[in-house]
Amino acid sequence: MWNILNGTIINALAVAGGCAVGLLAGHRLPERIQRIILDVLGLITITLGIDAGVLGMSTMVQTNMPAGDAGKTYGAMLGLVMVASLIIGSIAGTLMRWHEGIERLGEKIHERFATGDGKTFAEGFLTASVIFCVGPLTMLGCLKNGAAGDPSYLYIKSLLDGFCSIALTASLGVGVAFSILTVVVFQGGLAVTAYYCADQLPQLSVDMMNVVGGVLLLATALMILDIKRIPVANMLPAIFVAPALIWIVEQIKPGLLITNP
Repeated sequence: MWNILNGTIINALAVAGGCAVGLLAGHRLPERIQRIILDVLGLITITLGIDAGVLGMSTMVQTNMPAGDAGKTYGAMLGLVMVASLIIGSIAGTLMRWHEGIERLGEKIHERFATGDGKTFAEGFLTASVIFCVGPLTMLGCLKNGAAGDPSYLYIKSLLDGFCSIALTASLGVGVAFSILTVVVFQGGLAVTAYYCADQLPQLSVDMMNVVGGVLLLATALMILDIKRIPVANMLPAIFVAPALIWIVEQIKPGLLITNP
């Protein structure tokens, strides 16, 4: 069970540590120091995105490539599945307004619980819960941790959340610390669900989900670095479109993509 929940546990500990620092000395950390730390984390996120997206695709092709003439176009077919997943998933997320919905949720929470000084317990708890538990790194990290036993994405998220919790606690108070409960329950639930669902999916489908997730991780890095504001939440359905497309192709022509069942 540790291999499934280690990322979530580290994430919760990082938030706890950040809250402690925020309560004691959050106002003393210069903004320029916070910015350079986020820049470093953004570059690390780019590295993880390249590893999952580019190197992951290469490994997937080499592992599953059939012999003979079929192998010549195999990489291109997997590439088409990845691109189609991103396009279809992004369109679906945009039509469903996932990104706007998350923003509205945050605004409603702020409007509902904010006071003049902005330091109510409820505001700190709910605002931090949304920030820590809603986003691409949460979804990608829990899927990767649960399905593959790899907590690397959640470790990066832990660093981001740790520094974010310093600023939130300094401005919103001790209520932020209680969002740790939300992190444990929500992320832990996602990771456990991913663990049991992964056994029902072919390895190729799980690998393709990781590749698509790597692309979304690159988009997340661009936002962390303030290069471009990409509505990554609208693209999250692409992760689930990928295995669906592979299943459809296999129903039409068995063995075309899944060469090692």
